[in-house]
Amino acid sequence: MSHATDAFARAMPFGLDPFQREACEAIEAGSSVLVAAPTGAGKTVVAEFAIHMTMEAPTGRVFYTTPMKALSNQKHRELTEVYGPASVGLLTGDTSINGDARIVVMTTEVLRNMLYEGRDLTELEYVVMDEVHYLADRFRGAVWEEVIIHLPRHVRMVSLSATVSNAEEFGAWLDAVRGDTRVIVSEHRPVPLDAHVHIRGRLVDLFDSKAGEESHRPGRELVELARGSDIADSASHGHRDRGGHNRYRSRRPAKGGHRPGPGPGRGRGGFGGRVDRVELIAMLDDRQMLPAIDFIFSRAGCDAAVRQVVQGGVRLTTPEDRAEIRAIVDERCRLLDDADLGVLGYFEWLDGLERGVAAHHAGLLPVFKEVVEELFRARLVKVVFATETLALGINMPARTVVLEQLEKFNGEARVRITPGEYTQLTGRAGRRGIDTEGHGVVVWNGALQPAEVAGLASRRTYPLHSSFRPTYNMAVNLVDRLGVVGTREVLETSFAQFQADRSVVQLARRVVDQRASLAGYEESMTCHLGDFREYAQLRREVTDLERDDQRQGLSHGDHERLQRELKRVRAAMRAHPCHACPDREQHARWGERYWRLRRDIEKAERQIDRRTGQVAERFDRITEILRELGYLEQTADGERVSAAGDVLRRIYGERDLLTAESLRQGLWTGLDAPALAAIACALVYEGRRDDGMLPERMLPKGPFLDALDATQRLWAQLDDLEQGHRLPGTLPLQTGLTLAMHRWSRGYQLEAVLQDTELAAGDFVRWTKQTIDVLEQLEQVAPKRLSRTAGEAVDRIRRGVVEASGSAL
Repeated sequence: MSHATDAFARAMPFGLDPFQREACEAIEAGSSVLVAAPTGAGKTVVAEFAIHMTMEAPTGRVFYTTPMKALSNQKHRELTEVYGPASVGLLTGDTSINGDARIVVMTTEVLRNMLYEGRDLTELEYVVMDEVHYLADRFRGAVWEEVIIHLPRHVRMVSLSATVSNAEEFGAWLDAVRGDTRVIVSEHRPVPLDAHVHIRGRLVDLFDSKAGEESHRPGRELVELARGSDIADSASHGHRDRGGHNRYRSRRPAKGGHRPGPGPGRGRGGFGGRVDRVELIAMLDDRQMLPAIDFIFSRAGCDAAVRQVVQGGVRLTTPEDRAEIRAIVDERCRLLDDADLGVLGYFEWLDGLERGVAAHHAGLLPVFKEVVEELFRARLVKVVFATETLALGINMPARTVVLEQLEKFNGEARVRITPGEYTQLTGRAGRRGIDTEGHGVVVWNGALQPAEVAGLASRRTYPLHSSFRPTYNMAVNLVDRLGVVGTREVLETSFAQFQADRSVVQLARRVVDQRASLAGYEESMTCHLGDFREYAQLRREVTDLERDDQRQGLSHGDHERLQRELKRVRAAMRAHPCHACPDREQHARWGERYWRLRRDIEKAERQIDRRTGQVAERFDRITEILRELGYLEQTADGERVSAAGDVLRRIYGERDLLTAESLRQGLWTGLDAPALAAIACALVYEGRRDDGMLPERMLPKGPFLDALDATQRLWAQLDDLEQGHRLPGTLPLQTGLTLAMHRWSRGYQLEAVLQDTELAAGDFVRWTKQTIDVLEQLEQVAPKRLSRTAGEAVDRIRRGVVEASGSAL
């Protein structure tokens, strides 16, 4: 009997969907669960049940982990509304609220650090890992695997994932490392999604029928319009629905009585030109398809879109809406300094909000993003132009999702979005209990064929691949707890190794099958005159030598040598007994197949050798460097972490070894607080494209330059050491923000700090918070004098918009 599940279901406004009930019953039975379902399907209900189970008991705790601070903040607010502030805590890199509460929301890195610090987790019942598919992220994904591997065995896990095509494989790994784990997969959307294409001022269906969707066949009208043919004069100003009625004939005034007039950017959008967003918004509004999220894979593009629709006269709000918007903005932004409002773009932002439109991207001030999210959920903001970061977990469901592009810049090149990304983005469309259907709209630009767009929208899943790799900090933490041998064994339980081992199993199976085929080929080329395998090898050598002799750029000497060798092998081939066999060419065909397959087998066997133990091999190379530098030392009781290693154990980040070694060598001793803040900034900052480095004339003067030069020389030495041990190394320090951080630490106004950078205020706040994270680590592990300087630097840069963003909760 599932008494707890039944009681929980009765309290839910919609009851429980089958996959939710199955997951809740598994939790009630004592299992961990992996739940893979589309965005918006209600996966978090399963997490809420685990929290409910914990809070119904007199004791016990539950941790709710997320990949993003913004998502942690949102989840903290939601849970506080249910259980009260005394029962709910929040731990992120820059916020600590009630960390001993029974329910604690945190970023995944915070939990990883807890595990390495040896915190007492005996009362911990559940860990919820929201957006667990984030472990595929190549920069931060390894943290998820560290947590899964090192959590105490008594802790049950509730892992929530987007629909991935290898959920069973991931679940099998969870079952292997965590014990009893149930895998529950659902591809059902509680609110159906209708797919459309905006083309030539029309909104047409991407598919004519369900059968067309299942067969990836685009609708006839779209195909005709994409060819440039106007198939129906009567629909030239709109799209007829399946009943033949014209659903959109003319633009009516938007809510609030203001009719959009001509404005900038009102070109022939949706057909290879600029998108006419004023027309698109009016069309969506007339069809009752707002609120909408319009995904644009560019921050500048999002900001430009807001400007375009504001200048185009769009107003989607009533006077009452605007009054409520102003009241919320005044309350949430009360901590901002009036002197900073201009450089923050506050007044333009507020104008957009009052019209019902806004941007949402990482360059926005955190408090601005949170206000946009709150107003959108309250249905006061009707259109949000967003980058893809909005698709990750933030609770902002819409009626419609618009995709203006199906390509994005991945840091190196423009690439087409994957079916999985399409599913994640359009998953925001359709609000349960509000909408009978959601809408996904692709803006046509002629870059793809209709069948390619249909393929993106039809395939719902993508595979989950591990990004796990050992780091220096991970190595010393694990060696300190488990020793070198124990650490090696634990690392071989990673999902990365699990996937590698599975691919090895598949390769090994293929090799077994190929060897059976090889024996058959050998039998078919048997010759009564002699060893035809030997003869086939001579024929193969002749072919290889003839090919080598045809290569461009051979020296005269090389040509002569090849000719001599070719003459020798040809003579041996003609002298071989099998050369006189009447069935020689028939045998030779089997011989060619034999040697080709044998080469494939040898290649597969080399792959098997490379993949077996690949995670442990990286760990071995890391430990070699740690021994060489004295972070691990040999004692009578075996190998252990040295005093220097104990410092490294408490330094987290991409440059953990460089930071620890700089401290050990005293490279930053004597720096004042602004100079230390600038050095810490160079350790974390990653410029966008060409803004990573400042010319030396623009760098802070004085001792900072000497410390920077010494740190850069040390980086080069460590990089050489890593290359020598076949490790990839790290990128050089980037100084692009050091002058701005130095000035901010010295008390400059925000406008003066940002004037020589191309950073948005939100980016500056984000990098400043990461700089604070490094400085707070230095405060904990550095010698006393430097520790005091680090604390002073934190106090100097945690001010103004940085402090206001941390206090936005």
